Amino acid sequence: MDLFEILTFYYKRNNSFTYSKKLNSTLRQSIKLLAKHADIGVQTDIRNVRILTENDYSIFYEIKPDNIEIITIWDNRQNPDKLEVKHL
Repeated sequence: MDLFEILTFYYKRNNSFTYSKKLNSTLRQSIKLLAKHADIGVQTDIRNVRILTENDYSIFYEIKPDNIEIITIWDNRQNPDKLEVKHL
């Protein structure tokens, strides 16, 4: 899942943008923090790929020489096998 899919899911489930807006704000704050402190996430087995966890979500990102690339935002309540095949 990516951020758009997650926010759309909650909008449809709740029939309201309220929670989606709150979640979007929270995750974007975490991404801004990554922009300033790229090394705060936990290193994965994949070189230069780290994970920052925010509540039920993990932000997978890669540190590149000139920027930080968000690979995916993962809902930790999903089957982890889907993550390996689909995203990484």
